[in-house]
Amino acid sequence: MQELVEYIAKWVVNDPEAVQVTQRGRGDRVTVRLEVDQEDMGRVIGKEGRIANAMRTLLSVSGDLRDTDVQLEIR
Repeated sequence: MQELVEYIAKWVVNDPEAVQVTQRGRGDRVTVRLEVDQEDMGRVIGKEGRIANAMRTLLSVSGDLRDTDVQLEIR
């Protein structure tokens, strides 16, 4: 899951070196934290949150296959 978010984020941003993705799990809940440069924040979120929502949807489907609840934090 972490690799998926990192791949998408690096493809969207201007500074792919600044992309950091971490994953924490607690029981059946996983939190994926995406950190990008402040100037790339709008690119990662997208117009009306479309890119962020698409990443959340992909993570949700991936989590459903593993019976886990996945959340995405963007910082």
